[in-house]
Amino acid sequence: MIHELNNIVAKNLLNRLREENIDALRFRHIVQELARFLAYEALSSQQPCSRSIKTWQGDFSFDFLKEEELVFVAILRAGLPMIEAVTALFPQAQAGFLAMKRDEKTHQSVLYYDRVPLCEGKTVIIVDPMVATGGSLSDAIALIKSKNPKAIFSLNLIGSPEGLAVVEQKHPDIALYIAQIDKKLNDQMFIIPGLGDAGDRAYNTPQ
Repeated sequence: MIHELNNIVAKNLLNRLREENIDALRFRHIVQELARFLAYEALSSQQPCSRSIKTWQGDFSFDFLKEEELVFVAILRAGLPMIEAVTALFPQAQAGFLAMKRDEKTHQSVLYYDRVPLCEGKTVIIVDPMVATGGSLSDAIALIKSKNPKAIFSLNLIGSPEGLAVVEQKHPDIALYIAQIDKKLNDQMFIIPGLGDAGDRAYNTPQ
């Protein structure tokens, strides 16, 4: 259920995010580009529908994705640049938002905001840059499952082997697309080498 990108362009972009001196604007732009890479990969096997449109040569039928059956859900804050990118690709899709904060003592995720639209029968794509312990993503998936979607995908930039193992053990029925699996978690439950706090770096929030 875990699909790691094998694309040197994506790896090149991702490794630029690791640079300490990258500014917030450039950081967000690269996150958006990587979100598009992941969306292309994740949705490439979706069944299209044929739709007639007016062209400069008259009416023709072409294949389109069923955008209205897609729901993108961002885990705040870090998921915001990703959801901006994917909803620009699919303007007829719906968007939802979950706010989850990690307790720095217990390292458990705490949900404090749920603004997810109706998901029954739809394909839900969760977007979140980091999978560290896997707790936040697992909790988000469990919440989405309670809304009876047709399928769940997760798009992530970086993950630890430990966190991905947690997600895979708890939710083997979802598909997770990730740009890079890093080496490990450290004692503070941060990904190594990782890239720091993606939300702070994307929006210049003081650490």
